[in-house]
Amino acid sequence: MTQSTPTSTPRRGRPPKVPRDDPDTRAALIRSGVEVLTEQGFAVSGIDGILKRVGVPKGSFYYYFDSKEAFGRAVMEHYGAFFARKLDGHLRDASQSPLRRLEAFAADARQGMARHDFRRGCLVGNLGQEAGGLPEGYRQWLRDTLADWQRRVARCLREARAVGELAEDADCDRLAEAFWIGWEGAVMRARLEGGARPLDIFMSTYLDGLPR
Repeated sequence: MTQSTPTSTPRRGRPPKVPRDDPDTRAALIRSGVEVLTEQGFAVSGIDGILKRVGVPKGSFYYYFDSKEAFGRAVMEHYGAFFARKLDGHLRDASQSPLRRLEAFAADARQGMARHDFRRGCLVGNLGQEAGGLPEGYRQWLRDTLADWQRRVARCLREARAVGELAEDADCDRLAEAFWIGWEGAVMRARLEGGARPLDIFMSTYLDGLPR
């Protein structure tokens, strides 16, 4: 008599095992979070949709993050660091004149939005539009991040003033703040229209209005 080998049936209700303390898994979750939050914002973004993109079970998600709020903070910190590096890559490029560096940043951002069919915007701008419903502390992070970006643009504008691209009495801090106020609005409008026209209008108007 031959003994048949029992067929194993998968257990239901138990997620597949994911290696603990796997930095790649955590990084993948954060990247997915950036994608979702730049498209949808924080309030309507569900954890399930983020997990589905990565293929990670919910139990493993809560190993890395205590809550959606903690996850959001990690996403914001990642985005802030990424964007600061992007800004510095353009605004500190000594091979170009200071104002040309600002144009290069805008052109790069324009291409990035076009690559995603203008579905994704700026995480800071997206969260700023729902500031009233965000967890405590998010608003301060948004203010601090914008202030940091403004300082980077102001530094570039001061270089432009030093080499004669701007008038000697140009208020570079005020001009940097105006840049981000207008740029974030242009990004939002570009998403609404599904095209780059608002970005182009803003940049040409901003540059034309600089004191020379």
